[in-house]
Amino acid sequence: MSDVEFYAARMDRAVRSAVQEGLAGLVVTPGPDLVWLCGYAPPAVTERLTALLLVPGSRPQLLVPQLERADAERAPGAGALTVSGWTDGEDPYAEVAKVLAGQGRYGVSDNAWALHLLALQRKRPEAGFGALTEALPMLRAVKDAYELERLTAAGAAADAAFEAIVELPFAGRREHEVAADLDRLLRENGHEQVDFTIVGSGPNGADPHHEAGERVIEDGDMVVMDFGGLKGGYGSDTTRTVHVGEPSPEERKVHDLVREAQQAAFEAVRPGVACQDVDRAARQVIRRAGYGEYFVHRTGHGIGVTTHEPPYMVEGEHLPLVPGMCFSVEPGVYLPGRFGVRIEDIVVCTETGGRRLNNTARELRVVA
Repeated sequence: MSDVEFYAARMDRAVRSAVQEGLAGLVVTPGPDLVWLCGYAPPAVTERLTALLLVPGSRPQLLVPQLERADAERAPGAGALTVSGWTDGEDPYAEVAKVLAGQGRYGVSDNAWALHLLALQRKRPEAGFGALTEALPMLRAVKDAYELERLTAAGAAADAAFEAIVELPFAGRREHEVAADLDRLLRENGHEQVDFTIVGSGPNGADPHHEAGERVIEDGDMVVMDFGGLKGGYGSDTTRTVHVGEPSPEERKVHDLVREAQQAAFEAVRPGVACQDVDRAARQVIRRAGYGEYFVHRTGHGIGVTTHEPPYMVEGEHLPLVPGMCFSVEPGVYLPGRFGVRIEDIVVCTETGGRRLNNTARELRVVA
């Protein structure tokens, strides 16, 4: 299948999904949806409007600033759509309003600038607009074989980075130095983009999104490492918690508890199960052990062309799991001022259950 056919199929699927949900069309602005649908990422996201317009019965149209038209025409999916340019001084919203000629409600990218959405509402006050993810939550959530292959490769690359980092010294080094090594190792294993390298040592590990800083890692520290990015355009995201020297009985107990919760959530994955039930499976294990108040975030998030996207494994999310959904499973326990533990794998829902894309050992690893 050529690039043009590949992206044409994606845009056609999006239009058919929109019709099924009663939408009159889609307005897709720069971000992951635009890249996924036509392969185009503008050289810079500015106040100038860029929008992919998908309307049933019409050829897809990509409206871009004229000074970026040449870049848009080189996008892999450009042959499946019409690229139109607008120049400064013209009103691009009037052009969009012409394409969105029908009555009804339109799905708009979640990350569309308010500036653009408000202008469209002024041009088409009779139309309705809603968040694309809310209107079509399954559009990017279910991965095809092509996407799963790339997500599998990204997961393997993150695993290789972990196996390399634990061979390096921890004690006596600053958190940001270990984070820099993780960044380097991800890139050495094929990542073109590194999105985060969280390294939280000792009490900093109790902050789930701790920014690696100047703290010197000491013997006796628990160290939470959460890292990932994009390889081949698809995301990796994994967390392992290691210990510098021998852990105390309590530290080992908490790590074993989180590992048990992570396994329970993984075993809950199967088609038809609500996303919230994966969260509940992990939370129940931690709550029963008396640590419920220290599990302070959702159990997981989707992953694809971004490292965080729908679906979310969280209470209140009733969306059922479908084969091809790919998401993190990452419970944690965070004891303020002391230490934290998190274990995270990317998991694919299959016809028979879950399949992990991260396969490094989940037992507590002792490092030097």
